[in-house]
Amino acid sequence: MTRLLLGLLLVSATCVGCGTTREREATEQLVLSNAVDRSISSIDFRPLTGRKVYLDTSYLRQVKTLGFVNSEYVTSALRQQIAGAGCLLQDTSQDADIIIEARCGTLGSDDHRVTFGIPENNSLSSAASLIPNSPSLPSIPEIAVARRDAREAAAKIAAFAYDRETRKAVWQSGVRQSTATARDTYVLGVGPFQAGSIREGTKLAGSRFVRFGDKTANHSPSESFERPPVDYTAEIRFQDGWPIYDKQSVAAHFVEDTGGGSNDAPTVEPEEPVDGATSIATSPTSEEDDHPIR
Repeated sequence: MTRLLLGLLLVSATCVGCGTTREREATEQLVLSNAVDRSISSIDFRPLTGRKVYLDTSYLRQVKTLGFVNSEYVTSALRQQIAGAGCLLQDTSQDADIIIEARCGTLGSDDHRVTFGIPENNSLSSAASLIPNSPSLPSIPEIAVARRDAREAAAKIAAFAYDRETRKAVWQSGVRQSTATARDTYVLGVGPFQAGSIREGTKLAGSRFVRFGDKTANHSPSESFERPPVDYTAEIRFQDGWPIYDKQSVAAHFVEDTGGGSNDAPTVEPEEPVDGATSIATSPTSEEDDHPIR
């Protein structure tokens, strides 16, 4: 038995790699905010374009926790999406024609750990303690060929609108539920290999290792609206409340892919003047001057 313990300790000593993640506060904030962004970016407020709206946040309660992502972040994200859709945000409900009421049903994260190998075990040490005058045996340490630590965050947000005076329903977004993930993988003690929806690619302890794919973007659903959709996650410039898309920008390709329209007025090519039209339009006819209508 002693030889077995010594052998296991020797194997664990030779398989020790590098890399330790001591704090996960940044990862927790990233997955929570990413889940909120994914959920809100799928809400399309364009049916209320041009209307004076007021965002009622009385049901987005502020919970005092250590987390940085809370109802204030949800409120600001909703206001951004509403403004991007061309709605006219008002400071008070009395100045608005439409009241938008929002709620958040879920905002939290879970941790998961999967170990491929021998888990930590102290059964031999406990059994040896029952025998009088027996030497104490160390507990068997964790011998992991690979280990994965995963964090998953979820957000569920919904909104609906009604007329301020008549109280009749005008629009509702439906329940928008989304998740965000962060995965840290260790192989023979080497790691963490970081991946998940919050990463743009696979990284080794924060440094770019290898890129398996582009970051997946979540856009508003493609519908037939005069106003083009605004990518929630992209940098957009506005002019008179309308998004400006350059032909070479990523946002322009997004509008083309989703079939959105454009705020630019159609260009009308000048027509070729007809022979003699210029002289007729600019030069008065002598007969008309000599014979006015009586």
